[in-house]
Amino acid sequence: MPSGPTTISLSPSSALAGAGHAISRRADQVAAYIEQLVADSVLKVGQALPSERRLMERLHCSRSALREGLRMLRARGIIRTEHGRGSFVAAAVTTQSVNPLLHLFASQPRTLYDVLEVRLLLEAEAARLAASRATGADLVLIRRHFERWQAAQHAPAGQTLSAEEHARRDHAFHRAITEAAHNPVLVHTLESLSELMLASVMASAHHLYTRPIYKQQIDRQHQRIFRAVMQRKPEAAYRAAREHVLSVRENLREVDNEAERLTRATLRLQSFESDV
Repeated sequence: MPSGPTTISLSPSSALAGAGHAISRRADQVAAYIEQLVADSVLKVGQALPSERRLMERLHCSRSALREGLRMLRARGIIRTEHGRGSFVAAAVTTQSVNPLLHLFASQPRTLYDVLEVRLLLEAEAARLAASRATGADLVLIRRHFERWQAAQHAPAGQTLSAEEHARRDHAFHRAITEAAHNPVLVHTLESLSELMLASVMASAHHLYTRPIYKQQIDRQHQRIFRAVMQRKPEAAYRAAREHVLSVRENLREVDNEAERLTRATLRLQSFESDV
C-alpha cells in the first residue's frame, strides 16, 4: 500500500538556523549594495546614510538583515555610526594615519606646486573621460555646480562671498567632472587628497581671484572646460583642463616672485634710509 505524502517538520533549532542563514545572506547583499554606492561616489565620505526605514524599503529587507549588513560595514571600516545621529561613510584612510601626513605636506612651501602637478595629471584625464562617459544625470550635476560657481562670481553688491566659499564652489565643479569620469579609483584617489586639493584651490581664490587679469583668465578656462564636457569633446576637455591647471600654477609662481621682489626692494629701501 503506497505511503502518504511525506511531511518534513523542522525542529525549532533547525528553523532558527534556516532563518539565521537567510538573514546572513540578505545582510551580505545589503553590505554589497552600500559598498557599491560608496565605490561609485553616490555616497561620499562624511555623508549620512539614508534612514533605516528608507534603506529597508529600497532593499526590501528586514530590520535584522539591515542592521547585520551595517555591522559588517562598520567592521570593514566602510561606515561609522554615531549614537543618536546615524551612520556615515567613513574616510578611506583612518584619520590617525592620514592627517599628520597632510599637515606635514601643507607645512612645506613647495607642496602647493606638487599638488598642482597631481591636479594637472589627474584632472585633465578626468575631464577627458567625463566628456566620453558622462550620463545625462552627470551632465545635470556638472551644469548645476558650474552655475553655482558662476553665481558666486556675479553676486550682487553687498553680498560678496568669501574667498573660501569661492574656492569650495570651484572645487565642487571640478569634483563633479571627476565623478562623471566613472572611474571609482580616480575619484577616491582625489578624495583621499581632498584637503590638499581644496588648499590649492584656496590659494587660487586668495591670490588670483582678487586680481582681475587672473580672475578673467580662470573664468574663461572654466567655461571652456564646461563647454567641452557638455558637448562631449574629450580631447578639447583634456586640453582645457590641462591649460587651466598650468595657468594657475604659472600665475601663482608669478605672485610668489612678485612678493619676493617687493620684499627685496623694501629691504633695500630700508637699508638706504638707515644710511642717510
